[in-house]
Amino acid sequence: MSAGAAAAMVTVDDVRKAYSRIRESLFLSPCSHSEVFSHLSGNQVFLKMENLQMTGAYKERGALNKILDLSKEERDRGLIAASAGNHAQAVSYHASKRGISAQIVMPMATPLNKVMATRRFGGEVILHGANYDEACDEAKRRAAELGLTFIHAFDDDVVIAGQGTLGLELLSQAPDVDLVITAIGGGGLISGMACALKEINPRIQVIGVQTSRLPSMKAAIDAGHLVTLPVASTLADGIAVRRAGERTMPMVRKYVDEIVTVEEEEIASAILLLLEREKTVAEGAGAAAVAALVHHKINCTGKRIVAVISGGNIDVGILSRIIERGLAKDGRLIRLRIHLPDYPGALHTLTGVLADHRANIVETSYDRKFGVDLGDTAIDLTLETRGTEHVEHLLAALAKAGYQFERIQ
Repeated sequence: MSAGAAAAMVTVDDVRKAYSRIRESLFLSPCSHSEVFSHLSGNQVFLKMENLQMTGAYKERGALNKILDLSKEERDRGLIAASAGNHAQAVSYHASKRGISAQIVMPMATPLNKVMATRRFGGEVILHGANYDEACDEAKRRAAELGLTFIHAFDDDVVIAGQGTLGLELLSQAPDVDLVITAIGGGGLISGMACALKEINPRIQVIGVQTSRLPSMKAAIDAGHLVTLPVASTLADGIAVRRAGERTMPMVRKYVDEIVTVEEEEIASAILLLLEREKTVAEGAGAAAVAALVHHKINCTGKRIVAVISGGNIDVGILSRIIERGLAKDGRLIRLRIHLPDYPGALHTLTGVLADHRANIVETSYDRKFGVDLGDTAIDLTLETRGTEHVEHLLAALAKAGYQFERIQ
């Protein structure tokens, strides 16, 4: 693949060459039918489980293809990359397996699990900048200063071709697919994958999903040129890219049918659905395709759809909060502040009402000092419940028993 002719795009032949180069070193991730998401969306849905790759994401494809394409002199100089996590782990893992040193510049706010995993895979981590773009600028500066070989996370033809190998696998696993949905950050995955899919079977639709907080590719396509969006935080840190790629944007314009956006709560809901119903862990970016599907951002029924679960490297602390918020949203976890007269037996009477309605107490705290009258007390209760209808019956029972209470959000 030539670095000349700047206007030339990655071709399906480039993707095929990449696949022949890397396929023996990659896990063939399953593309399994999902009864759950088929029922929720009214389509036949298959999940391409790239979260099961060795480093937990599809990024291995492009990183490995690039490393294998380098000259001996480029490898000997050592590698450097910038990443919010998944590209970092992929470069570190495949470089260290081949005895190549690699520095990885990661934003200061990168989740600890991704930093530690990158170090475990052999990369030297440098924390710099508030976001991916600042980390990338620092990596390029270090590459020039130290003579290191820079491996871009998405805006590189060899990386794009490597990511596109996912499209070839999809065609072998789900040959009758009508529609493929995947997340978009800088655009490396969707541009390479869409190229492979469309050039082989033009009838296949390809839809990209971005977080509404940083829709950099959608903004670029709508404007007709690259734009840099303001800094924003998102649960989908793996696609938190403020400016789309120069190499990827033309390919997205040519091959991608539509780009939709999803909200933070929709991403969180998709993570919880995948965990609870499909027994698989996805990070925010990894769940974006499913979020778009189950929240009806894509107008289709009766189609054979592949949703790419692009990564599973989520911080366990964030996952815990998502679970709790999801349970609260579904009415399976509620928090109440209940006012009680301050005399012996008052709590026993209250717990009797809760027990009669099968609400399980998870956590309690008393307050006799703030916001209560003399002679009264307030108790904050976190309760496990069976859903919205159960909560309504429980609140009605508390009101009937004469308790004053409010829900705490």
